[in-house]
Amino acid sequence: MKNQPTRRMVIASGLRTATAVAAATAAGSVLVGCNSSRMIDTTTTGSVGSRSRRPAIGVDPSLRSSARMYAEQVDAEHTLTAVPYEEMEGRFRRQRVVNRTGMEPGTILVDPHNHHAYYVLSNDEAVRYGIGVGKAGFEWTGDAVIGRKAKWPRWTPPAEMIDRSPELEKYRNGMDGGIENPLGARALYLFADGRDTLYRLHGSPEWKSIGKSMSSGCIRFLNQDVIDLFNRVPVGTRVRVI
Repeated sequence: MKNQPTRRMVIASGLRTATAVAAATAAGSVLVGCNSSRMIDTTTTGSVGSRSRRPAIGVDPSLRSSARMYAEQVDAEHTLTAVPYEEMEGRFRRQRVVNRTGMEPGTILVDPHNHHAYYVLSNDEAVRYGIGVGKAGFEWTGDAVIGRKAKWPRWTPPAEMIDRSPELEKYRNGMDGGIENPLGARALYLFADGRDTLYRLHGSPEWKSIGKSMSSGCIRFLNQDVIDLFNRVPVGTRVRVI
């Protein structure tokens, strides 16, 4: 508990930085992400102000036990393997925590440097997820909204990635969703000012990557965790990346 004031100061500092960067983004900054597809869809973006009321707090069955959260799961025609959660650091497992994000209920805070993402339940509580971060995950900060949600999304590698790895040429027009797809079981696409930031919150079967920084990609969750987040948030949810 002695570390809490320090953590609060870190979050507060990050939020001030995010506010400044968000202003720069609004002024026309170049946005960099982990997908080469630029999907402009102003009809699916929106404000989450109407959802800022305090939600009811009670027993959350999705947070009762790690064994249940990370068990093998059948999703559509795909089977997600069980996550060996005992081998993960406890702080990177999905859990309910005290809300020190400064965010309103119904919003998301992404903290790439500490490898955590938060879905705010109320002024007092949040669900915290462990995340893995690629290079692109550190290249964009600011405020956005979820402009699109996809189950088993299609992945299109950026042209520069294909240049570096010619074996990806066969996916220049996209890779169908599936277990081997880098975007995993779900993807949440972040939009700012009606434009795709190319920044994704997405799933991954690579549980060892959670809590680490990798060479490529945006923000990855365990597939079981990104499904949980996907089910909690609608299109238009406000997201802050610090």
